[in-house]
Amino acid sequence: MPEWFDIVVRSFIFLVTLFILTKIVGKKQLSQLSFFEYISGFTIGSIASEVIMNPDLKVMHGIIGMIIFGVSPFVAGFISLKSKKFRDVIEGKGTVFIKNGKVMEENLKKEKYTIDELMQLLRTKNVFQISDVEFAVLEANGELNVLLKKEKQPLTAEDFGVKVPSFKEPQTVIMDGEILDEPLSTIGQNRNWLKTELEKLGVTIENVFLGQVDSFGQLSVDLFDDKLKVAEPVEKPLILATMKKCQADLELFALATKEKEAKQMYSKNSEKLQKAIDKVSPLLRE
Repeated sequence: MPEWFDIVVRSFIFLVTLFILTKIVGKKQLSQLSFFEYISGFTIGSIASEVIMNPDLKVMHGIIGMIIFGVSPFVAGFISLKSKKFRDVIEGKGTVFIKNGKVMEENLKKEKYTIDELMQLLRTKNVFQISDVEFAVLEANGELNVLLKKEKQPLTAEDFGVKVPSFKEPQTVIMDGEILDEPLSTIGQNRNWLKTELEKLGVTIENVFLGQVDSFGQLSVDLFDDKLKVAEPVEKPLILATMKKCQADLELFALATKEKEAKQMYSKNSEKLQKAIDKVSPLLRE
């Protein structure tokens, strides 16, 4: 067997072995790997490259070594679920860098971080002043998590005492010109409804690259041909306009009638409808 062909065969064998190991053990992003998992992955790659390029080494021996190092993180992870002490040793613990608005210099030295490096990590979190930070911890995976002081945190609807409706994740119902039935059923709709919505937008299913339905049941599409323009959805603005018209009609009825009870009824309902309009306007206005 030619030497080059032997390398090709070995590369294919180890490629398949690595793929199977990854599928069995699972996968994480590099930033989420623990120190133990990083070492195991590095060693597996070293074993594979060494056996591939050295014809004197047996393929089976390399596969056995890869399996051992591949299964080790899985076993360590299982033990970590049962023992916090073991988990702290294998995966490490977070280190507090800022506490109560004060930098913990000793912890910085312990993790061999300079103040410049801390500032750099803070800037990745859009924090440019240490005095704005209440608490910051360096996680075991090297990521810095930051809690801003209360007065520096962005205002939320809860801070204003405003109740907002919950939003659901958008459902992708069309992809590459094909209708996806499972997401459609998730939102309680069918193909007939989808075709009707596409007709409103003036497009056909064959022209749609991507179609998504938001939490309000409104369909938005992206076409294969970027030069084509899609009509803007009008359902929500139409609902808002209808509500405003009804409110204006109630005010008009209140002014037109001479009966006291009817005038009070129209005025009261007009005020109620106006309050409803004020609440839903941010959601219905495009």
